[in-house]
Amino acid sequence: MGYRIAVVGATGNVGHEMLNILAERAFPVDEIAALASRKSLGTEVSFGDRTLKTKDLDTFDFAGWDMALFAVGSEATKTYAPKAAKAGCVVIDNSSLYRYDSQIPLIVPEVNPEAIHDYKNKMIIANPNCSTAQMVVALKPLHDRARIKRVVVSTYQSVSGAGKDGMDALWDETKAVYNPTDNTPADKFTKQIAFNVIPHIDVFMDDGSTKEEWKMVAETKKIVDTSIKVTATCVRVPVFVGHSEAINIEFEDFLDEDEARDILREAPGIMVIDKREDGGYVTPVECVGDFATFISRIRQDSTIENGLNLWCVSDNLRKGAALNAVQIAELLGREVLKKG
Repeated sequence: MGYRIAVVGATGNVGHEMLNILAERAFPVDEIAALASRKSLGTEVSFGDRTLKTKDLDTFDFAGWDMALFAVGSEATKTYAPKAAKAGCVVIDNSSLYRYDSQIPLIVPEVNPEAIHDYKNKMIIANPNCSTAQMVVALKPLHDRARIKRVVVSTYQSVSGAGKDGMDALWDETKAVYNPTDNTPADKFTKQIAFNVIPHIDVFMDDGSTKEEWKMVAETKKIVDTSIKVTATCVRVPVFVGHSEAINIEFEDFLDEDEARDILREAPGIMVIDKREDGGYVTPVECVGDFATFISRIRQDSTIENGLNLWCVSDNLRKGAALNAVQIAELLGREVLKKG
C-alpha cells in the first residue's frame, strides 16, 4: 500500500523537481495528482515514465489524500493549504508563509527529524528557505560536537531562486550584452544580473538587512538552536542553478579542521570534496541535479578563538526546495503514517 500524493504548483520549477524526485527516489505512490492554476489546466508534466495532465487546484478535493507538496507562493498557499489540512491531507509547504509559526514544524530531515511529530498541531509542515537548508545540514553535526556560538555567512545565490522569471532574465540579459540591439531592461531584478552580482534578495527591513538575510537568522535558530548567533549577507549571482555559501563558524570548544572534515564526511546528506589543489573543491555547475550538499575549503580561522571556515554548495531546486520536501514526506511516512 502506498500514498496518495498531490503536488501543488506542478508546472513550476520546484513542482517539476518534486515530481522528478518522487519518481527518482521511488516514493511509494498509489496515486498522484499534479495541480496547477486554472490557466495551466491540462498542461502535461512528467512523473517518471508517466505523463500527467494538471488538474485545477481551485476545485480539487483533498479529502482522502495523504500528503500535498505545495510549491506555490504564499498567497496561494494561504488560500489552499488550510483547505487541504482541514480535509485531513498533510501539507508540506515550500513557501515562507508558515516557517515562523511556533505551532508548525520547520524541518530539515538530517537536522531535526524529531520535529515531524508536531505536524499534528495544524496538519502543516514547513520547508525552510533554500539558503538556510543547505547551511544547517553542514552546521548541525559540527554543532553537536563543539557547540556553535556564531555564524557569519555570505551567500552566492543562483537566479533560479527567483523562479523561471529569474532564469529568463539572466538568459535574456546575457544575450543583450552580446547583441546590443536586443535591449533587455532589468525588470526581474533591481539591477542587471548578467555579468554582475546584486547584494539584495527580497525586501529591505528597518535594520538594513534584507528579508532573505533575516530568514537565514530566524530559521537557523528554529531548526538548530535558538542560542546560535547568525549574521548573513545574501547576494544574487549570474548562475542558473546552485547556491554557494562562504561560512565562518565560531565554536564554544576547539574543533580541529581535520576532525571537522571527518565529522562532515560521516554526516547524512553531505559530500566532502576538499583537496588543496587546483579544482579540489565543488562549484555550482557540478552540484546541479545532485542530492548532496557539498562541502569544500574546510580550514581553521586563526583570527578568532575556535574558528572554522568552509565552502558549501547545493542544488537549490533540490536540497533547497523539492528534495527537502520529498525527504519530509519520506520521514512522515516512515515515522508516522507508515503506509509505504
